[in-house]
Amino acid sequence: METNPLFETLNPPQRMLMGPGPINAYPRVHQAISSALIGQYDPVMTGYMNQVQALYRNVFETQNQQTLLVDGTARAGIEAVLVSVLQPGDKVLIPVIGRFGHLLCEIAHRVGAAVQTIDIEWGEVCPPEKVEAAIREFQPKMLATVQGDTSTTMNQPLAEIGEICQRYGVLFYCDATASIAGNELKVDAWHLDAVSAGLQKCLGGPSGSAPVTLSERCVEVINRRKRVEAGIRTAAHQDGEDTPILSNYFDLAMVMDYWGPERLNHHTEATSMLYAARECARLYLEEGATQVIARHQQAGRAMAVGLEAMGLRLFGNQQYKMNNVVGVYIPEQINGDLVRQELLHRFGIEIGTSFGPLHGKIWRIGTMGYNARQECVLMTLAALESVLLKARVPVAPGQAVAAAMDVFSA
Repeated sequence: METNPLFETLNPPQRMLMGPGPINAYPRVHQAISSALIGQYDPVMTGYMNQVQALYRNVFETQNQQTLLVDGTARAGIEAVLVSVLQPGDKVLIPVIGRFGHLLCEIAHRVGAAVQTIDIEWGEVCPPEKVEAAIREFQPKMLATVQGDTSTTMNQPLAEIGEICQRYGVLFYCDATASIAGNELKVDAWHLDAVSAGLQKCLGGPSGSAPVTLSERCVEVINRRKRVEAGIRTAAHQDGEDTPILSNYFDLAMVMDYWGPERLNHHTEATSMLYAARECARLYLEEGATQVIARHQQAGRAMAVGLEAMGLRLFGNQQYKMNNVVGVYIPEQINGDLVRQELLHRFGIEIGTSFGPLHGKIWRIGTMGYNARQECVLMTLAALESVLLKARVPVAPGQAVAAAMDVFSA
């Protein structure tokens, strides 16, 4: 009798995820996810929610009271911020340095905002003087940008842009999904009004929870659109004066009430994902922000140095490369997807290709979270070298691992 695969025990293969994300989660995060479920208003649960808020204030380097989780992948955090802040017709300025800048445009258009872009060549970042000139001309309500865009592996500097936004009274939002915990991010010091992130990159968790932090100025804008839904509202609830938020699930005014002292019911918190998010933050803060970022910087540099020593060419302006992802040109004589398949099936190692104009032209190799370790870097370089040699690509045998080892020994 044949076994029905629908009833087979779940047994996914062991992979080393060395692409642009998701990555292998820290073992302690797996352990946290398996903890017992409790009710959403159990005092232990609401205590954990308060702890998560305090932990992520430290991760984001902010004093923002409204620091919480949006239940959903990183994109849920992006959409929650944009749909809650932007009313139809509001102007938003978006520097586009890669695929995920285009995603911000897509969501803002769907919200009904008037979108203007600053289009940057992929592999570069947006200069602050271009931002200031565009703000003067367009006078947007919000500037929305991506810090680390994994499609190009570039890391957009934010400090000067934050000063410009503050000077002109423009709300400053950043998607930090791919950069947080592997690259410096200082929410308050850089005058960021809203930041959203995800767990599945340098924070070392699974996708499914989006940490978000909001400045007081941003909270005021959101609460002017507040509408408490029928069935849970009381006579004490007052509607805001602006257009209601056009999503129920991503209504941050109601989500803030759920996370706040009123605990006003909005959704059922994703308990296991909250456990995961809590453990990701604990791991980051226990190791220390400086140490974690330095570890990502070292692992990313070792990977880049190793690839160059092998004879491959790196993509993009290396001055602005993210610590945790490197782009490398695919040798012209080979099919990059076939190399990726061979790495996956022979070595159990996953690396990524890219999107749009870079699809099939570069590989993206990540060193993030639990995988920002010497053994992961060395095994990936050794495996890639073996596959390329088998394909008769003229690489320098033995040089990649040696060069990377020198970085870890320095």
